[in-house]
Amino acid sequence: MKKTTLSLITASLLLGQTAFADENLGEITVTTATQTTQTLNEITSDVDVITAQEIQDRGYTTVAQALSSVAGISTVSNGGLGKSTSVFVRGMDSKHVLVLIDGIRYNDPTSLNGAPFADLMVDDIAQIEIVKGAQSGIWGADASAGVINIITKKAQKGTHASAHVEGGSFGTWKYGATVSTANDAYYLLLSYNVVDTDGFTTVAPYGEDIDQYEDDEYKNETMNIKAGYHFNANNKIDLTYTRIDGDGDADPYDFATYSYDPNGDYRLESTYKFMKANFNHKDSVEELNIYAQRSDFSRTYPDATYGNAFDGTIDEYGINSKIGYREKDFVLVGVDYKEFTHENDLDKSYDATGIFATNTNTFEGMMGGTTILTESLRYDNYSAFENKTTGKIGIKHIHSHIEGLVTSFNYGTAYNVPTMYNLYDPFNGNENLTPESIESYDVTIGYKDFKITYFNNQIDDMIDYVSKYDSAGNWIGGGYENVSGTSKIDGMEIAYQSEIYEGVMLNTNYTRLFKAEDNDGKALARRARDTFNLAVDYYGIENLHIGADAQYIGERYDRADKQGAQTGKYTVFNMTADYQVTDNLQVYGKIENLGDKYYQTVYGYATSPRAFYIGVRGKI
Repeated sequence: MKKTTLSLITASLLLGQTAFADENLGEITVTTATQTTQTLNEITSDVDVITAQEIQDRGYTTVAQALSSVAGISTVSNGGLGKSTSVFVRGMDSKHVLVLIDGIRYNDPTSLNGAPFADLMVDDIAQIEIVKGAQSGIWGADASAGVINIITKKAQKGTHASAHVEGGSFGTWKYGATVSTANDAYYLLLSYNVVDTDGFTTVAPYGEDIDQYEDDEYKNETMNIKAGYHFNANNKIDLTYTRIDGDGDADPYDFATYSYDPNGDYRLESTYKFMKANFNHKDSVEELNIYAQRSDFSRTYPDATYGNAFDGTIDEYGINSKIGYREKDFVLVGVDYKEFTHENDLDKSYDATGIFATNTNTFEGMMGGTTILTESLRYDNYSAFENKTTGKIGIKHIHSHIEGLVTSFNYGTAYNVPTMYNLYDPFNGNENLTPESIESYDVTIGYKDFKITYFNNQIDDMIDYVSKYDSAGNWIGGGYENVSGTSKIDGMEIAYQSEIYEGVMLNTNYTRLFKAEDNDGKALARRARDTFNLAVDYYGIENLHIGADAQYIGERYDRADKQGAQTGKYTVFNMTADYQVTDNLQVYGKIENLGDKYYQTVYGYATSPRAFYIGVRGKI
């Protein structure tokens, strides 16, 4: 492989560390940390970036697979592709994580579980930006554990086309194509990608051979359109449209046996649509954005006996202005309006108006180095419940006396709003619910390619389902309530990424949860106490890449208070390889679960045994 190409790959794979890495990667930019474009070196927050190169080299199919490789993040799934998936960020579950696609909200207002990760595939992704810690001071509701922003690919100058096809185990086929054209005046990109699999059973009693049960198929179609026009050097408009269709089978609950039937048939159909128009003005004084966007969610369960359709929307309008002062400082001010709607039988909506400001200063020469200070403040006015004021402060110091040493501290407040199902469901709803309140902080020390972080999260007034019993101990129903008390989660992340030998990349991280407890001091369910990731990539032979990765999951219980089945204490190995036949043609293959390890992330739900896949990518 040419040395210049290897250098680019090395830079790309080191992105997750660049908030604390060498300045040669400082030109990599993200938009999620402060709602404006910054290089990673300019950000105080704890940020990880998963690049398109890493996604390709690891052979990921879903966003959840990619996220699970990051320190502080773990996932569990109720079955294979397309089945319900939960993502935990620093011990906090999916509903506490704000997920965006190109800045558009992906959290489903009709769901109890936040973003539908099961239907997020990785094709056409340029990078995934992960900002950990409370971020409501910047983004508003639901950014309590952090923000995940999925950035799709942009059109490059000229006319281009690319395609890929992959086949493998469980009758799985992946294929797609992208065409784009761009010049100084306009750009246009269209992409269409499909993941189609016969799959394997969703439900499987632990220890049973999954081949004895019927397969549960799944098909995902993702379409992305991007277009833009430059009126002149200072003004442009950008348009985006994304549509995701997921259609598959699962296993239904059998009321006769009080268990799930692995040979039953239960259909799940979903369609998500995301649209955005953004006008951008940039001059020597300020950068102005005026935007309108919509998130549209539709989930259908044709075989359900009740509650078989869930349709909702989020409409958002906003304006923000970034004004620079001094050499590297800026203030960002803005206002946005959101309307959340749950259709169907609930037929409810509420709205929120937010005003926010972020200020960033860079001080050279202070305490022997460079100090970056960022403060954010936000006020949200709600029509349905109490208003919220949140904020964030972060400081990072790049030491000059010890080259490569970087230290940072971040503190933030956040909140999670009750969903409309929490509020208005006729059986379990509670219109008196108030938002959860969250505080978090983290401290990071980084030295060259190594960093260690301590994090601490506290959740007050957590919204949970509370069962009720009569005097004889019989269950008589229940409902959603704000549970008094504080849930506490803290832990440590250690990460190291480096080219350890010419052509050999090492990427490893370890996460330890010291405490993950509810308001009564009981351990929270499905949080792994220890998580260890290791990946090694070899690029030493021209045009060839070989990769291997492993993940160890430590003690993890399926139910709260360390009850239920033990679903941890296992290691899964994977391998990938690709060969660049020509500049425009690549062949690749991967083996998932190389050791054919039998495990379940959620008790009673199947995971993939050893699986093989092979594919080809081409471009012109």
